[in-house]
Amino acid sequence: MDALRIALDYYHAWTGKDLDRAMTYVAADIVCDAPAGRIEGVAAYRNFLEPFARTLTGADLIAAYGDDKQALIMYDTSSPLVASAPGAECVTVVDGRITYSRFLFDRLPFEQARRAAAERGKV
Repeated sequence: MDALRIALDYYHAWTGKDLDRAMTYVAADIVCDAPAGRIEGVAAYRNFLEPFARTLTGADLIAAYGDDKQALIMYDTSSPLVASAPGAECVTVVDGRITYSRFLFDRLPFEQARRAAAERGKV
């Protein structure tokens, strides 16, 4: 259950806005496939995650499953922009670090909120 423990520790760190601690669970050569495309390397991964993590007002863990090598966590996050933004990560762990992440989240609530804000700005 090593991968599950690491995935949960990582999740609690980034959703608690402790990006320094979260990155201790991430391999230097991480590869992440996300809706916006492939992200490679820990610096690029942090740059991807940090702006969103900093805006969080809440995060609720929905489910977490895993074994020694892989874990899947599903959660719902909230921010000033979006009240509910579900997401999930399937991670592969090697030697105690996340080496691969398939990061999925629903982009529609964010696009709807941005459109609504733009419309309000036109009035």
